[in-house]
Amino acid sequence: MGSKSKKRLVLPSRPEPPSVEQIVEDINRAYPNDPVFTVLQDESQDAKPGSASSEVEMIYHQSRRFLELNDRLQEARGELARRREDLRSLGDALGRSVDDVKEKAGSLPCFDKSDS
Repeated sequence: MGSKSKKRLVLPSRPEPPSVEQIVEDINRAYPNDPVFTVLQDESQDAKPGSASSEVEMIYHQSRRFLELNDRLQEARGELARRREDLRSLGDALGRSVDDVKEKAGSLPCFDKSDS
């Protein structure tokens, strides 16, 4: 009884999927009260503006939007911090350059204060 000599069941090959023309033809031949169309209508009627499912959907979309905006805000914060550091280092370099120019200008004879 515990024999493993069972033959495998060979399944027939799958049929080819219908062409676009065949699908369109089937849709055009369907009756308006076809269950496929009535189920879709029932679902759209269930999602009335005040219904719980549409409210959940709205909250979901608001949450997704919040998360997207939060990500953008965090990216902008990092970018601003990087720019602030760049500006700080440029300001320091500019200050050093100004000091160098003042030092060099002070050593020139035309800027010697003893002429006054």
